[in-house]
Formats: sequence, C-alpha cells, structure tokens
Amino acid sequence: MTTTAILSALGEEQQGLLERLENPRPVTRAGREFWLGTLHGESLVLGQSRIGKVAAATTAVVLIEAFSVARIVFTGVAGALGAGVNVGDVVVAARFVQHDMDASPLFPRFEVPLYQQSHFTCDAMLTGLLLEASRYVVSTNGGHLPETGLRPGARIHQGLIASGDRFVSTAAEAAALKLALGVAGMDALAVEMEGAAVAQVCQDYGVPFAAARTISDRADEHAATDFQHFVTHVARHYALGMVDHLVRALAKA
Repeated sequence: MTTTAILSALGEEQQGLLERLENPRPVTRAGREFWLGTLHGESLVLGQSRIGKVAAATTAVVLIEAFSVARIVFTGVAGALGAGVNVGDVVVAARFVQHDMDASPLFPRFEVPLYQQSHFTCDAMLTGLLLEASRYVVSTNGGHLPETGLRPGARIHQGLIASGDRFVSTAAEAAALKLALGVAGMDALAVEMEGAAVAQVCQDYGVPFAAARTISDRADEHAATDFQHFVTHVARHYALGMVDHLVRALAKA
C-alpha cells in the first residue's frame, strides 16, 4: 500500500484531519512528530512542516527518506497577491517560485543556482485531483462537514504561488513583490513561506507534489490579525474537506 503525506505548516491546520485519522500512531523523527494512520482505507502520514523554507525542506526529506511516501500534498493558508484573489478563496498551485532567491549577477534573479530554472512545477495528475477536491468543498460549502466555516462566494484559482522567508504584511511590500515577479514574467496569485522548498525537494526525489492554499489575508497591514483568526477558526475546515475528498479519489484510483 502506498502512503500519502499531508503537510501543513501549523498544527491548527490539521486538527480536524487528525481527529478523523483511523488508528493514529505518533512517530518522532528529526525532532518532529508525525501521525500515521488510514483514512478511507488509504495509508496517510500527517506532518507539520513548521514555518519557513528550511524547516519545510527538512520535513519533506524526512517524509521521503523515513516514511517512503509516494506523494506529498500541502494544505494551508497564504496571503493574496493576484487581482481578484480574495480572503476565503483557494489557490491550487500550478508551480512555485522562491521570491527571495537572488544570486545575481551570477544568475538571474529568482533562478535557483545550478537548476537552470526559477520555478518548480507541481505534479499534473495529483494537482488535478486536488483541484477537483477544492472545487467540491467550495461548491458544496463543505458537503457533509459540520460547522465548516467556509466563506460564501469563495472562488478557486490555479497558478503560481511565491514562497519566501518573510511574512509579507504591508500593501507596499506586496505590491513591490508582485511588480518584481511581473518584471521577470511571473504573475503570482499568492504568497506564503514553505511551498517552493517542498516542491524543490520533491523534484530532487521524483516524488509527486501538489498544494492548495486558502487565502487568509491580503498580505497587507491587517495580515497578522487576519492570519491568526483564519488559521484558528477556518483553515482546518478547508483542509479537512479537501483532503477527505482527495483521499476518496485516491482510493478509487
């Protein structure tokens, strides 16, 4: 039986999923607690990436090396960058870029040295299943899930997500980031702190990766307050709904 890893940066984002996990068993690796179990007959391992690219990369390596996972799926929250991307929407990643990668003039800004690429593409098949799961959760307002906290009128977007070791929390910084990426021909829909690192590790190992980020804030002066509220009261319902539907799809595959 293959094992699917479900990653989130914070424990609150996985609380509902952990409560649903069948025969849960904790395992500690690299100072991190992982939970092994099943859901709808599928083998899962839940993990917290922690915050930032290095922590996320370490967690991804542990999942691959210690648990031999067949695929990694990241669910969590992000700040909005793209036009028309609002709080409560879901952005399913098509690819990731490290917005704080700058080895110029040796390499073009945003290009990862020695990779000859500036972005890392998510697995098409796994992303398609996650996109379908996201649409299901939003269109049914959570389906059978009680007290979902899902926002009415939420939309699904798919495209580029930017990751960096900085919590973007001013409108000016968000605008500058969007402009810099735009000059390089990239239109980012959202910004967060882990996904690009996990995507790079998964490319190195040849492990399929997909990610969905629910928009918790506008990456502006209200970001810190909006982020804390959203993570505590809403994010886990989105994550539970999407993962539940995704795992059902994997079980049928």
